[in-house]
Amino acid sequence: MQDVLTRTAPLYDRVSRVIPPAEWTLFEEDIEAILELKRERNAVILAHNYQTPEIFHCVADIVGDSLALAREAQTVRADTIVMAGVHFMAETAKLLNPAKRVLMPDMRAGCSLAESITPADVRLLRSRYPGVPVVTYVNTSAAVKAESDVCCTSGNARRIVEGLGTESVIMIPDEYLAQNIANETGIRIITWAGHCEVHERFTPEEIRRLRAENPGIVVLAHPECPPEVVAEADFSGSTAHMSEFVASGRSSRVLLITECSMSDNLAVLHPDIEFVRPCNLCPHMKRITLPAIRNCLETMTTEVEIELHLAVRARAAVERMLAL
Repeated sequence: MQDVLTRTAPLYDRVSRVIPPAEWTLFEEDIEAILELKRERNAVILAHNYQTPEIFHCVADIVGDSLALAREAQTVRADTIVMAGVHFMAETAKLLNPAKRVLMPDMRAGCSLAESITPADVRLLRSRYPGVPVVTYVNTSAAVKAESDVCCTSGNARRIVEGLGTESVIMIPDEYLAQNIANETGIRIITWAGHCEVHERFTPEEIRRLRAENPGIVVLAHPECPPEVVAEADFSGSTAHMSEFVASGRSSRVLLITECSMSDNLAVLHPDIEFVRPCNLCPHMKRITLPAIRNCLETMTTEVEIELHLAVRARAAVERMLAL
C-alpha cells in the first residue's frame, strides 16, 4: 500500500485541494491499475468536464466538452477508446472512429435529453415542417442523429444555426438551448420539449439568493438552463466557454450554473479562484467510476456498436457540424 501511495503521490498533489487524503486512499490502487492497463491495451480515456476529479485529472488522456471530445476523437491513434462520459458521447466517438474499439464503462450512463426523443419523432417533425432543416444536439442517440441534417453542441449551436442561412430551423431535443439560441439570433426555431435533468432544476430565485449571500460573484450559466435562468447570469456558454472565462481571470469569485463536478475540476486548475457550488449532480455521469473504468479495461467491455445503415447517416450529420 505504501508503495502505491508513493507512486501516486504526484497525482494526488494535483487534486489535493478537492480530494481529502482519506478519500484518496480509496482511489490510488484503481488509478495505478488503470494507468498500467492503458499501456497494455493501447487505450486512451476521453473524459467529459462533468467527470469527478480523480478521473478527470488522474487517468484521462483527453478532457473537454462534447465538441472537444468529438474533435479529439478523430485524432486518437490508440486501438481502444474508453469514454468516461455518457452513452451518446461513446456513440459519437464510434461514429468518428469506426475502425476503433470504443468501450463504455457503464452502459446505464444515459442522458435525459437523449431519451426524450426518438427517430419517429424527428420524422414527424419533418412531415409537419417540410423543407425546414433539422439541427440535432449531440445529446442524442445515433439513430436520432441519422434522421438529422446537422448536429450541434452547446458551444457551436449559434454558429451552426446561423450558418444554415434559413429563416426557420428545427432544433432538437433541448427546448431551453433552442429558446436561448432563438433569443440570441432572432431566427425562428421550432423546439422539442426535452430538458437536461440537471440544468432544468436551477431557478432565477436560486441565483438571486446566491448573489445576495456571495457579494461580487460572477455567474456563468450553461445554455441548457431555462431562459429565465440564463437572463439572471452574467455570462452564458458551454462548459468549454465557461472554462475559458475562468482562465481569463476576469473574476476571483465564480458561480457555475451547471453540473457540480465542473467546479471541482476548475478549482484544481485555478487555485486562486473561489468557486461557489450549487451542487446539482448528473446521476448518469456519476455511474462512471474508477472501478468501472478499471473493469472496462480488464475485461474490454462493454463495446459500443452502431448498425452500419445508421452509422453512415449519423456520421454525416456529425461531420457537417465539424466542417461548419
